[in-house]
Amino acid sequence: MTIATKLKELRARNNVSLQKLADEVKVSKAHIWDIERGESRNPSMELLKRIADYFKISIADLVEENPNAAGEPEELIALYRGLKDLSKEDRETINLLMQRLRTTRPK
Repeated sequence: MTIATKLKELRARNNVSLQKLADEVKVSKAHIWDIERGESRNPSMELLKRIADYFKISIADLVEENPNAAGEPEELIALYRGLKDLSKEDRETINLLMQRLRTTRPK
């Protein structure tokens, strides 16, 4: 799930308008809307923290980078744990491989 989808889901689940969230995290309504549409793909860590704090979740959960989040498949959690034992160079190699697979797989 992308941050755009996650943010939409959080707002809907908590019945929070674009304007309310924008006011609470001190950015424009248009900026929140851009994030939700995927037009702003790299929001600042400061903004992500304010959004996560507002919804009372971790930044990792907001950006879907928490391997221990509820609903994550066990095999993915095991893969994540295994990555921690590898060297930095090996992790970089695996990251490059994942990027390559994402760009070459048919849609």
